[in-house]
Amino acid sequence: MTFAIRVSGAARAAAEAAVPALVADLVASGITAEDPALWGSSAEAEASRRLGWVEAVADARPLVPEIVALRDDLRARGVDRVVLAGMGGSSLAPEVITRTAGVDLEILDSTAPADVLAALDGGLERTVLVVSSKSGSTVETDAQRRVFEAAFRDLGIDPAERIVVVTDPGSPLDAEARASGYRVFEADPEVGGRYSALTAFGLVPSGLAGADIDRLLDEAESVMLEVAIDSPSNPALVLGAAIAATSPRRDKLGLIADGTPIQGLPDWIEQLVAESTGKDGTGILPVVLLPVSPEVDSVPADLQIVRIVDDVDDAPHHGHGEVLISGSLGEQFLVWEYAVAVASRLIGVNPFDQPDVEAAKEAARGLLTDRPAAAAPAFVEDGVEVRVTDPTLAASGTIAGVLDALWARVPADGYVSIQAYVARSEVPQLDGLREMAAADSGHPTTFGWGPRFLHSTGQYHKGGPANGVFVQITERTPVDLEIPGLAFTFAQLIEAQADGDARVLAARGRPVVTLTLTDPQTEVLSLFEAAL
Repeated sequence: MTFAIRVSGAARAAAEAAVPALVADLVASGITAEDPALWGSSAEAEASRRLGWVEAVADARPLVPEIVALRDDLRARGVDRVVLAGMGGSSLAPEVITRTAGVDLEILDSTAPADVLAALDGGLERTVLVVSSKSGSTVETDAQRRVFEAAFRDLGIDPAERIVVVTDPGSPLDAEARASGYRVFEADPEVGGRYSALTAFGLVPSGLAGADIDRLLDEAESVMLEVAIDSPSNPALVLGAAIAATSPRRDKLGLIADGTPIQGLPDWIEQLVAESTGKDGTGILPVVLLPVSPEVDSVPADLQIVRIVDDVDDAPHHGHGEVLISGSLGEQFLVWEYAVAVASRLIGVNPFDQPDVEAAKEAARGLLTDRPAAAAPAFVEDGVEVRVTDPTLAASGTIAGVLDALWARVPADGYVSIQAYVARSEVPQLDGLREMAAADSGHPTTFGWGPRFLHSTGQYHKGGPANGVFVQITERTPVDLEIPGLAFTFAQLIEAQADGDARVLAARGRPVVTLTLTDPQTEVLSLFEAAL
Protein backbone atom coordinates (compact mmCIF):
# COMPACT_ATOMS: atom_id res chain seq x y z
CA MET A 1 0.00 0.00 0.00
CA THR A 2 1.21 3.51 -0.86
CA PHE A 3 0.35 6.52 1.27
CA ALA A 4 -2.09 8.82 -0.50
CA ILE A 5 -3.80 12.07 0.39
CA ARG A 6 -6.67 13.97 -1.21
CA VAL A 7 -7.56 17.51 -0.12
CA SER A 8 -10.49 19.71 -1.08
CA GLY A 9 -12.10 23.00 -0.12
CA ALA A 10 -10.32 25.08 2.51
CA ALA A 11 -7.78 22.31 3.11
CA ARG A 12 -6.79 22.33 -0.55
CA ALA A 13 -6.52 26.13 -0.53
CA ALA A 14 -4.32 25.90 2.59
CA ALA A 15 -1.99 23.40 0.94
CA GLU A 16 -1.76 25.47 -2.25
CA ALA A 17 -0.93 28.58 -0.24
CA ALA A 18 1.49 27.11 2.34
CA VAL A 19 3.33 24.24 0.64
CA PRO A 20 5.34 26.34 -1.84
CA ALA A 21 6.90 28.30 1.04
CA LEU A 22 7.60 25.07 2.93
CA VAL A 23 9.35 23.73 -0.14
CA ALA A 24 11.31 26.95 -0.65
CA ASP A 25 12.37 26.94 3.01
CA LEU A 26 13.62 23.33 2.70
CA VAL A 27 11.48 22.26 5.66
CA ALA A 28 11.15 18.57 4.76
CA SER A 29 14.85 18.08 4.10
CA GLY A 30 15.59 20.20 7.18
CA ILE A 31 13.56 17.88 9.39
CA THR A 32 15.34 14.90 7.86
CA ALA A 33 18.69 16.56 8.52
CA GLU A 34 17.55 17.17 12.11
CA ASP A 35 17.82 20.96 11.88
CA PRO A 36 16.70 22.29 15.29
CA ALA A 37 16.35 25.87 14.02
CA LEU A 38 13.16 25.11 12.05
CA TRP A 39 10.88 26.06 14.96
CA GLY A 40 12.60 29.26 16.03
CA SER A 41 15.33 30.18 18.46
CA SER A 42 13.25 29.54 21.58
CA ALA A 43 12.68 25.92 20.53
CA GLU A 44 16.18 25.22 19.28
CA ALA A 45 17.66 23.76 22.45
CA GLU A 46 14.78 21.30 22.93
CA ALA A 47 14.56 20.41 19.24
CA SER A 48 18.30 19.69 19.11
CA ARG A 49 17.76 16.67 21.34
CA ARG A 50 14.34 15.51 20.11
CA LEU A 51 14.77 14.78 16.40
CA GLY A 52 16.12 11.24 16.65
CA TRP A 53 12.77 9.88 15.41
CA VAL A 54 13.67 10.64 11.81
CA GLU A 55 16.30 7.88 12.06
CA ALA A 56 14.04 5.49 14.01
CA VAL A 57 13.59 2.92 11.24
CA ALA A 58 17.30 2.32 10.76
CA ASP A 59 18.05 2.50 14.47
CA ALA A 60 15.29 -0.01 15.30
CA ARG A 61 16.33 -2.74 12.86
CA PRO A 62 18.82 -4.39 15.25
CA LEU A 63 16.10 -4.60 17.90
CA VAL A 64 13.86 -6.87 15.83
CA PRO A 65 15.82 -10.16 16.19
CA GLU A 66 16.32 -9.47 19.91
CA ILE A 67 12.60 -8.98 20.44
CA VAL A 68 11.68 -12.03 18.37
CA ALA A 69 14.20 -14.19 20.23
CA LEU A 70 12.81 -13.08 23.58
CA ARG A 71 9.26 -13.75 22.42
CA ASP A 72 10.21 -17.26 21.28
CA ASP A 73 11.96 -17.96 24.58
CA LEU A 74 8.97 -16.77 26.60
CA ARG A 75 6.53 -18.83 24.58
CA ALA A 76 8.74 -21.90 24.90
CA ARG A 77 8.30 -21.47 28.66
CA GLY A 78 4.52 -21.14 28.35
CA VAL A 79 4.50 -17.37 28.75
CA ASP A 80 2.16 -16.14 26.03
CA ARG A 81 0.19 -13.31 27.70
CA VAL A 82 1.70 -9.83 27.39
CA VAL A 83 0.62 -6.97 29.63
CA LEU A 84 1.93 -3.48 28.94
CA ALA A 85 2.23 -0.97 31.77
CA GLY A 86 2.72 2.35 30.04
CA MET A 87 1.18 5.78 29.58
CA GLY A 88 0.84 8.12 26.60
CA GLY A 89 3.26 7.35 23.80
CA SER A 90 4.43 4.24 25.63
CA SER A 91 1.03 2.58 25.21
CA LEU A 92 -0.86 4.30 22.38
CA ALA A 93 1.38 3.12 19.52
CA PRO A 94 1.57 -0.52 20.73
CA GLU A 95 -2.21 -0.49 21.09
CA VAL A 96 -2.67 0.50 17.43
CA ILE A 97 0.03 -1.89 16.20
CA THR A 98 -1.33 -4.96 17.97
CA ARG A 99 -5.01 -4.23 17.31
CA THR A 100 -4.25 -3.80 13.63
CA ALA A 101 -2.18 -7.01 13.60
CA GLY A 102 -4.95 -8.91 15.39
CA VAL A 103 -2.73 -10.05 18.27
CA ASP A 104 -3.47 -9.80 21.97
CA LEU A 105 -1.79 -7.13 24.09
CA GLU A 106 -3.36 -6.08 27.37
CA ILE A 107 -2.84 -2.37 27.93
CA LEU A 108 -2.69 -1.21 31.54
CA ASP A 109 -2.77 2.58 31.33
CA SER A 110 -5.07 3.12 34.28
CA THR A 111 -4.74 3.56 38.03
CA ALA A 112 -8.36 2.58 38.70
CA PRO A 113 -8.13 -0.32 41.19
CA ALA A 114 -10.58 -2.51 39.27
CA ASP A 115 -8.57 -2.12 36.06
CA VAL A 116 -5.32 -3.06 37.83
CA LEU A 117 -6.99 -6.05 39.47
CA ALA A 118 -8.37 -7.18 36.10
CA ALA A 119 -4.82 -7.15 34.69
CA LEU A 120 -3.55 -9.12 37.69
CA ASP A 121 -6.35 -11.68 37.42
CA GLY A 122 -5.72 -12.61 33.79
CA GLY A 123 -3.36 -15.52 34.43
CA LEU A 124 -0.06 -14.50 35.96
CA GLU A 125 1.46 -17.94 35.47
CA ARG A 126 1.64 -17.23 31.72
CA THR A 127 2.18 -13.45 31.85
CA VAL A 128 5.09 -11.19 30.98
CA LEU A 129 4.84 -7.56 32.03
CA VAL A 130 6.42 -4.88 29.83
CA VAL A 131 7.08 -1.72 31.83
CA SER A 132 7.55 1.25 29.52
CA SER A 133 8.51 4.69 30.79
CA LYS A 134 10.76 7.15 28.99
CA SER A 135 11.54 9.19 32.09
CA GLY A 136 11.69 6.14 34.31
CA SER A 137 9.74 8.00 36.98
CA THR A 138 6.14 7.81 35.71
CA VAL A 139 4.01 7.32 38.82
CA GLU A 140 1.42 5.10 37.13
CA THR A 141 3.90 2.62 35.69
CA ASP A 142 5.93 2.59 38.90
CA ALA A 143 2.83 1.65 40.88
CA GLN A 144 1.81 -0.99 38.34
CA ARG A 145 5.28 -2.54 38.34
CA ARG A 146 5.33 -2.72 42.14
CA VAL A 147 2.02 -4.55 42.36
CA PHE A 148 2.98 -7.03 39.63
CA GLU A 149 6.33 -7.72 41.31
CA ALA A 150 4.52 -8.59 44.53
CA ALA A 151 1.96 -10.73 42.73
CA PHE A 152 4.65 -12.70 40.90
CA ARG A 153 6.53 -13.32 44.14
CA ASP A 154 3.32 -14.48 45.86
CA LEU A 155 3.07 -17.20 43.20
CA GLY A 156 6.71 -18.19 43.59
CA ILE A 157 7.67 -16.60 40.26
CA ASP A 158 10.90 -14.64 40.02
CA PRO A 159 9.94 -11.19 38.67
CA ALA A 160 13.25 -11.08 36.80
CA GLU A 161 11.91 -13.83 34.55
CA ARG A 162 8.66 -12.01 33.81
CA ILE A 163 9.35 -8.26 33.69
CA VAL A 164 10.79 -6.51 30.64
CA VAL A 165 11.64 -2.81 30.82
CA VAL A 166 11.78 -0.15 28.11
CA THR A 167 13.26 3.16 29.25
CA ASP A 168 15.87 5.77 28.48
CA PRO A 169 19.45 4.90 29.47
CA GLY A 170 20.36 6.26 32.87
CA SER A 171 16.78 6.79 34.03
CA PRO A 172 15.76 5.82 37.58
CA LEU A 173 13.89 2.84 36.15
CA ASP A 174 16.92 1.78 34.12
CA ALA A 175 19.10 1.65 37.23
CA GLU A 176 16.51 -0.14 39.34
CA ALA A 177 15.63 -2.65 36.62
CA ARG A 178 19.24 -3.63 36.03
CA ALA A 179 19.80 -4.01 39.77
CA SER A 180 16.78 -6.32 39.87
CA GLY A 181 18.00 -8.41 36.95
CA TYR A 182 15.25 -7.42 34.53
CA ARG A 183 15.67 -7.50 30.76
CA VAL A 184 16.10 -3.87 29.67
CA PHE A 185 15.65 -2.42 26.21
CA GLU A 186 17.21 1.02 25.99
CA ALA A 187 15.21 3.67 24.17
CA ASP A 188 16.70 6.53 22.20
CA PRO A 189 16.91 9.53 24.55
CA GLU A 190 16.67 11.85 21.55
CA VAL A 191 13.12 10.73 20.72
CA GLY A 192 10.18 12.14 22.66
CA GLY A 193 7.43 9.80 23.81
CA ARG A 194 4.79 10.86 21.30
CA TYR A 195 7.26 10.38 18.41
CA SER A 196 8.37 6.94 19.63
CA ALA A 197 6.03 4.63 17.69
CA LEU A 198 8.84 3.17 15.57
CA THR A 199 11.30 2.85 18.47
CA ALA A 200 11.63 0.33 21.29
CA PHE A 201 8.51 1.78 22.93
CA GLY A 202 6.35 0.73 20.02
CA LEU A 203 8.24 -2.37 18.96
CA VAL A 204 9.06 -4.28 22.16
CA PRO A 205 5.54 -4.86 23.51
CA SER A 206 4.09 -5.27 20.01
CA GLY A 207 6.73 -7.76 18.97
CA LEU A 208 6.41 -9.77 22.16
CA ALA A 209 2.66 -9.93 21.57
CA GLY A 210 3.23 -11.38 18.09
CA ALA A 211 2.94 -8.43 15.70
CA ASP A 212 5.15 -8.44 12.61
CA ILE A 213 7.36 -5.51 13.59
CA ASP A 214 9.82 -6.08 10.76
CA ARG A 215 6.99 -5.49 8.31
CA LEU A 216 5.97 -2.36 10.20
CA LEU A 217 9.47 -0.94 9.74
CA ASP A 218 9.39 -1.92 6.05
CA GLU A 219 6.15 0.04 5.67
CA ALA A 220 7.65 3.13 7.27
CA GLU A 221 10.83 2.80 5.21
CA SER A 222 8.78 2.78 2.00
CA VAL A 223 7.70 6.39 2.55
CA MET A 224 10.93 7.79 4.01
CA LEU A 225 12.21 9.29 0.77
CA GLU A 226 8.82 10.80 -0.08
CA VAL A 227 8.52 12.71 3.20
CA ALA A 228 12.15 13.81 3.15
CA ILE A 229 12.18 15.65 -0.17
CA ASP A 230 11.25 19.29 -0.68
CA SER A 231 8.48 18.76 -3.20
CA PRO A 232 4.91 20.07 -3.56
CA SER A 233 3.78 16.43 -3.70
CA ASN A 234 5.33 15.55 -0.31
CA PRO A 235 2.33 14.11 1.59
CA ALA A 236 3.61 15.31 4.97
CA LEU A 237 3.87 18.90 3.74
CA VAL A 238 0.39 18.72 2.24
CA LEU A 239 -1.10 17.19 5.38
CA GLY A 240 0.69 19.60 7.71
CA ALA A 241 -0.54 22.58 5.70
CA ALA A 242 -4.08 21.20 5.46
CA ILE A 243 -4.44 20.92 9.23
CA ALA A 244 -2.60 24.10 10.22
CA ALA A 245 -2.83 26.70 7.46
CA THR A 246 -6.51 27.14 6.60
CA SER A 247 -7.72 30.74 6.49
CA PRO A 248 -9.25 31.47 8.89
CA ARG A 249 -7.44 28.72 10.74
CA ARG A 250 -9.52 25.76 11.82
CA ASP A 251 -8.08 24.97 15.22
CA LYS A 252 -9.93 21.67 15.70
CA LEU A 253 -9.14 18.46 13.89
CA GLY A 254 -11.83 15.81 13.48
CA LEU A 255 -10.27 12.35 13.09
CA ILE A 256 -12.44 9.62 11.54
CA ALA A 257 -11.46 6.01 10.84
CA ASP A 258 -13.79 5.00 8.03
CA GLY A 259 -13.16 1.67 6.37
CA THR A 260 -9.46 1.51 7.10
CA PRO A 261 -8.05 -1.82 8.34
CA ILE A 262 -5.91 0.13 10.82
CA GLN A 263 -7.50 -0.09 14.25
CA GLY A 264 -7.45 2.86 16.66
CA LEU A 265 -5.13 5.18 14.73
CA PRO A 266 -7.06 8.37 15.68
CA ASP A 267 -6.24 7.78 19.36
CA TRP A 268 -2.52 7.77 18.57
CA ILE A 269 -2.81 10.83 16.32
CA GLU A 270 -4.75 12.58 19.11
CA GLN A 271 -1.77 12.52 21.46
CA LEU A 272 0.73 13.47 18.76
CA VAL A 273 -1.29 16.52 17.70
CA ALA A 274 -2.48 17.68 21.13
CA GLU A 275 0.85 17.48 22.95
CA SER A 276 2.86 18.84 20.04
CA THR A 277 0.68 21.88 19.27
CA GLY A 278 -1.38 22.69 22.38
CA LYS A 279 0.70 25.34 24.15
CA ASP A 280 1.32 29.06 24.39
CA GLY A 281 -2.43 29.69 24.23
CA THR A 282 -2.79 28.16 20.78
CA GLY A 283 -2.85 24.72 19.16
CA ILE A 284 -4.87 22.19 17.22
CA LEU A 285 -7.46 20.25 19.23
CA PRO A 286 -7.86 16.67 17.92
CA VAL A 287 -11.40 15.28 18.22
CA VAL A 288 -11.83 11.54 17.67
CA LEU A 289 -15.10 11.00 15.82
CA LEU A 290 -17.29 8.27 14.38
CA PRO A 291 -18.50 8.51 10.78
CA VAL A 292 -21.96 9.31 12.23
CA SER A 293 -20.91 11.74 14.99
CA PRO A 294 -22.85 15.01 15.39
CA GLU A 295 -19.78 17.02 14.32
CA VAL A 296 -19.78 15.13 11.01
CA ASP A 297 -23.48 15.59 10.39
CA SER A 298 -23.14 19.34 10.95
CA VAL A 299 -19.49 20.35 10.63
CA PRO A 300 -18.48 23.32 12.83
CA ALA A 301 -16.76 26.14 10.96
CA ASP A 302 -13.57 25.70 13.01
CA LEU A 303 -13.28 21.91 12.54
CA GLN A 304 -11.16 20.33 9.82
CA ILE A 305 -12.08 16.70 9.16
CA VAL A 306 -9.43 14.12 8.27
CA ARG A 307 -10.94 10.82 7.19
CA ILE A 308 -8.70 7.73 7.23
CA VAL A 309 -9.90 5.30 4.57
CA ASP A 310 -8.76 2.05 3.02
CA ASP A 311 -7.91 3.53 -0.38
CA VAL A 312 -8.21 7.20 -1.28
CA ASP A 313 -8.69 6.33 -4.97
CA ASP A 314 -11.63 4.03 -4.24
CA ALA A 315 -13.16 6.06 -1.41
CA PRO A 316 -16.71 7.31 -1.94
CA HIS A 317 -17.32 11.03 -2.11
CA HIS A 318 -17.40 12.66 1.29
CA GLY A 319 -18.08 16.16 2.47
CA HIS A 320 -16.44 19.00 0.58
CA GLY A 321 -13.41 20.27 2.45
CA GLU A 322 -12.41 16.98 4.04
CA VAL A 323 -8.91 15.51 3.91
CA LEU A 324 -8.83 11.85 2.86
CA ILE A 325 -5.77 9.74 3.59
CA SER A 326 -4.86 6.09 3.15
CA GLY A 327 -1.73 4.05 3.68
CA SER A 328 -0.21 1.27 5.75
CA LEU A 329 0.32 1.71 9.47
CA GLY A 330 4.07 2.24 9.22
CA GLU A 331 3.51 4.89 6.55
CA GLN A 332 0.86 6.60 8.66
CA PHE A 333 3.17 6.79 11.67
CA LEU A 334 6.00 8.47 9.78
CA VAL A 335 3.87 10.79 7.64
CA TRP A 336 1.94 12.04 10.67
CA GLU A 337 5.14 12.63 12.65
CA TYR A 338 6.55 14.77 9.85
CA ALA A 339 3.18 16.48 9.25
CA VAL A 340 2.73 17.50 12.89
CA ALA A 341 6.26 18.86 13.01
CA VAL A 342 5.38 20.89 9.90
CA ALA A 343 2.06 22.03 11.37
CA SER A 344 3.83 23.16 14.55
CA ARG A 345 6.17 25.33 12.49
CA LEU A 346 3.19 26.87 10.69
CA ILE A 347 1.41 27.86 13.90
CA GLY A 348 4.62 28.92 15.64
CA VAL A 349 5.04 26.43 18.49
CA ASN A 350 7.75 24.03 19.65
CA PRO A 351 6.45 20.52 18.85
CA PHE A 352 8.83 18.78 21.22
CA ASP A 353 8.05 20.18 24.67
CA GLN A 354 5.03 19.82 26.98
CA PRO A 355 5.34 22.75 29.37
CA ASP A 356 1.97 22.36 31.08
CA VAL A 357 1.88 18.62 31.78
CA GLU A 358 3.89 18.82 34.98
CA ALA A 359 1.39 21.14 36.72
CA ALA A 360 -1.22 18.41 37.18
CA LYS A 361 1.44 15.94 38.34
CA GLU A 362 2.66 18.38 40.98
CA ALA A 363 -0.89 19.01 42.17
CA ALA A 364 -1.54 15.28 42.48
CA ARG A 365 1.67 14.74 44.43
CA GLY A 366 0.71 17.53 46.80
CA LEU A 367 -2.71 16.01 47.40
CA LEU A 368 -1.20 12.58 48.07
CA THR A 369 1.08 14.17 50.66
CA ASP A 370 -1.42 16.46 52.35
CA ARG A 371 -4.57 14.30 52.02
CA PRO A 372 -7.13 17.12 52.43
CA ALA A 373 -10.72 16.14 53.14
CA ALA A 374 -12.89 15.97 50.04
CA ALA A 375 -15.01 19.06 49.45
CA ALA A 376 -18.70 18.58 50.16
CA PRO A 377 -20.77 18.15 47.00
CA ALA A 378 -22.99 20.99 45.85
CA PHE A 379 -25.78 18.41 45.75
CA VAL A 380 -26.41 14.69 45.20
CA GLU A 381 -28.82 13.34 42.60
CA ASP A 382 -29.63 9.63 42.32
CA GLY A 383 -26.40 8.80 44.16
CA VAL A 384 -24.23 10.98 41.91
CA GLU A 385 -22.27 13.61 43.82
CA VAL A 386 -21.98 16.92 41.97
CA ARG A 387 -19.09 19.34 42.55
CA VAL A 388 -18.39 22.52 40.59
CA THR A 389 -15.60 25.06 40.45
CA ASP A 390 -18.16 27.88 40.15
CA PRO A 391 -21.18 27.66 42.49
CA THR A 392 -23.48 29.29 39.94
CA LEU A 393 -23.15 26.20 37.75
CA ALA A 394 -25.04 24.19 40.39
CA ALA A 395 -27.95 26.61 40.81
CA SER A 396 -30.45 24.27 39.14
CA GLY A 397 -29.89 21.44 41.61
CA THR A 398 -30.01 18.83 38.82
CA ILE A 399 -27.29 17.16 36.77
CA ALA A 400 -29.08 18.06 33.54
CA GLY A 401 -29.27 21.68 34.66
CA VAL A 402 -25.58 21.74 35.60
CA LEU A 403 -24.62 20.42 32.19
CA ASP A 404 -26.85 22.96 30.45
CA ALA A 405 -25.21 25.72 32.51
CA LEU A 406 -21.78 24.38 31.60
CA TRP A 407 -22.62 24.20 27.88
CA ALA A 408 -23.71 27.83 28.10
CA ARG A 409 -20.16 28.73 29.15
CA VAL A 410 -18.66 27.37 25.92
CA PRO A 411 -17.67 30.23 23.60
CA ALA A 412 -18.49 30.04 19.91
CA ASP A 413 -15.01 28.68 19.16
CA GLY A 414 -14.85 26.45 22.25
CA TYR A 415 -15.09 22.78 23.04
CA VAL A 416 -16.28 20.28 25.66
CA SER A 417 -13.94 17.78 27.31
CA ILE A 418 -15.26 14.69 29.11
CA GLN A 419 -12.76 12.96 31.37
CA ALA A 420 -13.57 9.59 32.91
CA TYR A 421 -11.46 8.66 35.94
CA VAL A 422 -13.25 5.34 36.37
CA ALA A 423 -12.53 1.68 35.72
CA ARG A 424 -12.79 1.27 31.97
CA SER A 425 -13.11 -2.49 32.40
CA GLU A 426 -16.25 -2.00 34.50
CA VAL A 427 -18.10 0.68 32.49
CA PRO A 428 -16.67 0.61 28.94
CA GLN A 429 -19.93 2.05 27.59
CA LEU A 430 -19.20 5.39 29.24
CA ASP A 431 -17.35 6.65 26.17
CA GLY A 432 -20.73 6.79 24.42
CA LEU A 433 -21.42 9.87 26.51
CA ARG A 434 -19.25 11.81 24.08
CA GLU A 435 -21.78 11.50 21.27
CA MET A 436 -24.62 12.68 23.49
CA ALA A 437 -22.68 15.61 24.93
CA ALA A 438 -21.63 16.73 21.44
CA ALA A 439 -25.25 16.71 20.28
CA ASP A 440 -26.56 18.37 23.44
CA SER A 441 -23.88 21.07 23.67
CA GLY A 442 -23.57 21.78 19.95
CA HIS A 443 -19.79 21.96 20.26
CA PRO A 444 -16.86 19.68 19.36
CA THR A 445 -16.45 17.24 22.23
CA THR A 446 -13.53 15.09 23.30
CA PHE A 447 -13.52 12.05 25.59
CA GLY A 448 -10.61 10.65 27.54
CA TRP A 449 -10.11 7.88 30.08
CA GLY A 450 -8.20 9.17 33.07
CA PRO A 451 -5.35 9.25 33.87
CA ARG A 452 -4.50 8.08 30.34
CA PHE A 453 -5.57 11.34 28.70
CA LEU A 454 -3.31 13.39 31.00
CA HIS A 455 -0.44 12.05 28.87
CA SER A 456 -2.30 12.93 25.66
CA THR A 457 -4.75 15.84 25.47
CA GLY A 458 -3.92 17.03 29.00
CA GLN A 459 -1.24 19.36 27.64
CA TYR A 460 -3.71 21.05 25.28
CA HIS A 461 -6.34 21.47 28.02
CA LYS A 462 -4.00 23.57 30.12
CA GLY A 463 -1.65 25.07 27.54
CA GLY A 464 -3.93 25.59 24.56
CA PRO A 465 -6.68 28.19 24.08
CA ALA A 466 -8.74 28.90 27.20
CA ASN A 467 -12.02 28.03 25.51
CA GLY A 468 -12.85 24.60 26.90
CA VAL A 469 -15.25 23.39 29.59
CA PHE A 470 -14.62 20.17 31.47
CA VAL A 471 -16.72 17.33 32.84
CA GLN A 472 -14.90 14.97 35.17
CA ILE A 473 -16.48 11.63 35.97
CA THR A 474 -14.97 9.96 39.02
CA GLU A 475 -16.01 7.01 41.16
CA ARG A 476 -16.06 6.01 44.78
CA THR A 477 -16.20 2.24 45.17
CA PRO A 478 -15.16 -0.21 47.89
CA VAL A 479 -12.60 -1.76 45.52
CA ASP A 480 -9.03 -0.73 46.29
CA LEU A 481 -5.52 -2.10 46.10
CA GLU A 482 -2.38 -1.37 48.12
CA ILE A 483 0.77 -0.31 46.28
CA PRO A 484 3.80 -2.08 47.81
CA GLY A 485 6.36 0.37 49.16
CA LEU A 486 4.20 3.46 48.70
CA ALA A 487 2.14 5.34 51.25
CA PHE A 488 -1.03 5.50 49.13
CA THR A 489 -3.37 3.10 47.37
CA PHE A 490 -4.52 2.99 43.76
CA ALA A 491 -7.88 4.51 44.72
CA GLN A 492 -6.12 7.38 46.47
CA LEU A 493 -3.80 7.84 43.49
CA ILE A 494 -6.51 8.14 40.84
CA GLU A 495 -8.56 10.41 43.12
CA ALA A 496 -5.56 12.71 43.56
CA GLN A 497 -4.90 12.72 39.82
CA ALA A 498 -8.48 13.79 39.07
CA ASP A 499 -8.61 16.38 41.84
CA GLY A 500 -5.17 17.74 40.98
CA ASP A 501 -6.05 18.24 37.33
CA ALA A 502 -9.37 19.89 38.23
CA ARG A 503 -7.56 22.34 40.50
CA VAL A 504 -5.04 23.25 37.83
CA LEU A 505 -7.77 23.73 35.21
CA ALA A 506 -9.82 25.89 37.59
CA ALA A 507 -6.77 27.98 38.47
CA ARG A 508 -6.35 28.71 34.77
CA GLY A 509 -9.95 29.83 34.35
CA ARG A 510 -11.37 26.61 32.92
CA PRO A 511 -14.77 25.67 34.43
CA VAL A 512 -14.94 22.11 35.76
CA VAL A 513 -17.91 19.98 36.82
CA THR A 514 -17.05 16.78 38.71
CA LEU A 515 -19.62 13.99 38.85
CA THR A 516 -18.72 11.26 41.33
CA LEU A 517 -20.41 7.90 40.91
CA THR A 518 -20.98 5.93 44.08
CA ASP A 519 -22.50 2.98 42.20
CA PRO A 520 -21.03 3.23 38.68
CA GLN A 521 -22.87 0.31 37.13
CA THR A 522 -26.29 1.82 37.84
CA GLU A 523 -25.51 5.53 37.87
CA VAL A 524 -24.02 5.59 34.36
CA LEU A 525 -27.59 5.56 33.10
CA SER A 526 -28.29 8.78 35.01
CA LEU A 527 -25.43 10.48 33.19
CA PHE A 528 -26.71 9.40 29.79
CA GLU A 529 -30.20 10.64 30.63
CA ALA A 530 -28.83 14.01 31.82
CA ALA A 531 -26.84 14.48 28.61
CA LEU A 532 -29.84 13.87 26.35
